[in-house]
Amino acid sequence: MTTIERTASALTERRKNLSLLVLCAAVFLDSLDNSVLGVSLPSIKQALSLSDGSLQWLVSGYVVGYGGFLLLGGRVADVWGRKRTFVAATVVFIIASMLGGFFTDGSLLVATRVLKGVAAGFTAPAAMSLITTTFREGTERNRALGIFAMTGAGGYSFGLVLSGVLTEINWRLVFFVPAIIALGVLIASPLIIGDDRATGSGRRGGFDVGGAVTATAGAMLLVYGLVQAPAWGWASVATLGTIGGAVVLLIGFVLIEARHRAPLVPLSIFRSSTLSSANLVSIVWACSTIGWQFVASLYLQETLGYTALQTAFCFLPLGLVIVATAKYASGPLVGRFGVRTVTAVGMILQGAGVLLFLRIGHDANFVTVLLPAIIIHGIGNGLVYPTVNIAGVSGVSDDRQGVASGLITASYQIGAGVGVAVLTAVMTATVVTEGSGVGVTSYRWAFLAAGLFSLAGVLIALFGIRPQSQQQPVADAPAEAEAGVEGRETAGSR
Repeated sequence: MTTIERTASALTERRKNLSLLVLCAAVFLDSLDNSVLGVSLPSIKQALSLSDGSLQWLVSGYVVGYGGFLLLGGRVADVWGRKRTFVAATVVFIIASMLGGFFTDGSLLVATRVLKGVAAGFTAPAAMSLITTTFREGTERNRALGIFAMTGAGGYSFGLVLSGVLTEINWRLVFFVPAIIALGVLIASPLIIGDDRATGSGRRGGFDVGGAVTATAGAMLLVYGLVQAPAWGWASVATLGTIGGAVVLLIGFVLIEARHRAPLVPLSIFRSSTLSSANLVSIVWACSTIGWQFVASLYLQETLGYTALQTAFCFLPLGLVIVATAKYASGPLVGRFGVRTVTAVGMILQGAGVLLFLRIGHDANFVTVLLPAIIIHGIGNGLVYPTVNIAGVSGVSDDRQGVASGLITASYQIGAGVGVAVLTAVMTATVVTEGSGVGVTSYRWAFLAAGLFSLAGVLIALFGIRPQSQQQPVADAPAEAEAGVEGRETAGSR
């Protein structure tokens, strides 16, 4: 290799690493915004005189918007262009954040949170697919996805701490600070991220409007129903009607995708056992870890009497362990033992950390009882989060990376909604059994349920994720769909 070639190669690597930095900053921001309101909610409630229902939707509104638009966001990134989608969605995110900082009406504040969630539903799959199409599949991509996953997981934990610090100054800063970070990402993106070409695959046979409408409406309705179920009651007409409506829309989505020439989500993508299993693991992993964090936060504040800021700092070791494990351990372990083994071990450790919370009591010591469980849980999360992202896009062609990225992120969001709803229902059921307020027994039952989700993840990883040597590339869905339509037309003409 000549000096000129070495210099050009070094410059290419430098630009790729800078692109990774910018894209990781975006997913850090998306994850941070998922949790940054956590500690500030009581201050917002008091300042704006919000009801508990409105207050809940400051958090749930973001999840509904985020989870509902991920599939559409991934497909738009593939068709319209990943960089273009990423930049446009970042602009929307900034505007929504700034408006949220100024609004004094609760309904408008909730609307900005929904809009931010929608924007994140486009930036997350666009960012992840930019990474998977920039870095070569194998060790290079695994390292990049490990860093990407590390910053996403760290963003959620850091958001809890940042929320407490900013609320001590002024709660409106939890809206303004993310906007400032996003502005930096917006300025850097056109200068650093390389141009990518829209595939145009969605133009052949027209953009899948029916698939986009049914997938987005179905996903939003499902997340909404799961979020509201504990308040409405799981057997209520409202809950059954909402979730039933979501199921009908999603069945319609599958039927549309099976016949469309350029489907929003090509069904052939699910022929990959590894990709399908990665999405299932992502769901149960999020059920366990997000549900556990929700219940643990209640336990720390309501039973042990921790302040909101003390609770936030209790979760800081979790974030630090996740970041360290994802950065220094997950990549080498995947290279040596493979995605399946590392994912299964990670789920075992996650479950062990959750189940260690069964030792809690009315005066549990943080250092001897809680901290070991948090550390083990964090190691497990640091192993699983990068590996499911690797498995979720493995073997997928570049023109489907946005869809694959949207699927894996949507799975996480759905799992988060399901986990919180199920563990809340478990606590409610055991409270009725005890005939008193939420006690230690109720929390223990909830932690046991979270542990069962982890066990399910172990089994899915072991029996569903295949070794790299046995994986088959995902077929070219547009070509298959077109061939299938032509075949049906030919058959019909005979």
